[in-house]
Amino acid sequence: MHQRSSVAELAESLRKELDRYSPGEKLPSSRALVERYRVSPVTVSRALAALTAEGLVTTRPGAGAFRADRPRDRAPQPGDTSWQEVALSVETAGESVPRSVDASGVLATLAAPPPGILEFNSGYLHSSLQPERALAAALARAGRRPGAWGRPPVEGLAELRAWFAREIGGPAGVLGAADVLVTAGGQAALTCALRALAPPGAPVLVESPTYPGILAAARASGLRPVPVPVDADGIRPDLLAEALRATGARVVVCQPLFQNPTGAVLSAQRRREVIGIARAAGAFVVEDDFARRLVHEDAPPLPATLAADDPDGVVVHVCSLTKATSPSLRVGALAARGPALERLRAIQVVDSFFVPRPLQEAALELVGAPAWPRHLRGVAAELHARREALVTAVRRELPGLQLRHVPPGGYHLWLRLPQGADETALASAALRAGVAVAPGRPYFCAEPPAPHVRLSFASVAGAGELAEGVRRLRTACDEVLGGA
Repeated sequence: MHQRSSVAELAESLRKELDRYSPGEKLPSSRALVERYRVSPVTVSRALAALTAEGLVTTRPGAGAFRADRPRDRAPQPGDTSWQEVALSVETAGESVPRSVDASGVLATLAAPPPGILEFNSGYLHSSLQPERALAAALARAGRRPGAWGRPPVEGLAELRAWFAREIGGPAGVLGAADVLVTAGGQAALTCALRALAPPGAPVLVESPTYPGILAAARASGLRPVPVPVDADGIRPDLLAEALRATGARVVVCQPLFQNPTGAVLSAQRRREVIGIARAAGAFVVEDDFARRLVHEDAPPLPATLAADDPDGVVVHVCSLTKATSPSLRVGALAARGPALERLRAIQVVDSFFVPRPLQEAALELVGAPAWPRHLRGVAAELHARREALVTAVRRELPGLQLRHVPPGGYHLWLRLPQGADETALASAALRAGVAVAPGRPYFCAEPPAPHVRLSFASVAGAGELAEGVRRLRTACDEVLGGA
């Protein structure tokens, strides 16, 4: 049994037994619990620690564990919070952007599915693809580094900033460590960039469709997302120029590489056009480079980042280690030039002070270890194999759903449903059938041109679960779409 689950099960068993003991009465010894439940001493220790944290058990060194003197907690009685409806909805003069934020599109990819549900809607690697041993070793080494638990520079550790600068700027060395800030993951970096570069109430141009986290971050910052359509070659420059003229926006957010959700890669010609159009309009381009380390082994050579081709500070680059490692390794970077960097630094300091030093040290240990390139090669091979398995299953089992683009990187496929189909109903039917998929509506900040669903192939155990998930999705399609 997985250790974490056995700890939870033992804690629950002990929790149920506490009523047999009087307050202050001693519980069985750790040795007795090991023998009775056939678990390890570490599991017993962690289960007792969990009950101690809940206030149900007290421990005395050398004496053992005892039921806490206070009675078992009862569910708190709900108060009257209806007054908050008024307080949260009162608008001030000149307020143009609602303060409520729809985070449903983000939560759909973060919420753990119920047992037995295959997870086709997550944005993270399955645990079997995560470098857990390398992460554990890196964290252990990091904890032994001199000063590892001290206060880091607010910009981030110099060595980690230098590593990110090399990764972002490429072999030409166009970026230095001084151009980089270490952030608590990519989402925090995106939010920081939006808050720093655009005033509340301002428009911000986003790809359509786009990652729901970008839309949620923009709205939470008081900005108004304005869509610019994407096709197979990425964001359309003609419509970008038109949107900049019409709105006066000074910020554009785009994902040039393996765009979420379409998988599009911005073409070489458009890369130059996008930077030139933004420069002429006096606008920043926030480059969300989330998937560079999720390239598939059959992909052609990757283009450089937009930041590497930008000497004038038009591009503010965002990247993260999270997608290629673990949801809990929340270490990312912001790269910028000129006064914008100081603005970004000020916003980040106010929001979070700094990224915890042990996490930064662990990230340094990880990317400097021989296991790091091996891990990336393994992920590239496995993502390619899973992509092919999912594409084959979709084309065989779901011929009525259009797959217009097969991306050579990233972790998802974007499927168009028949016109008029109810994607929300399909997602609900799929969940009843045992597979969680992401409906397309949260990826659009305005009315979508057609219904879609997004399928992730990185968050399940392997090709067998991918085939089973598509079979379950076919059951849902038969119910909602009539067998499409």
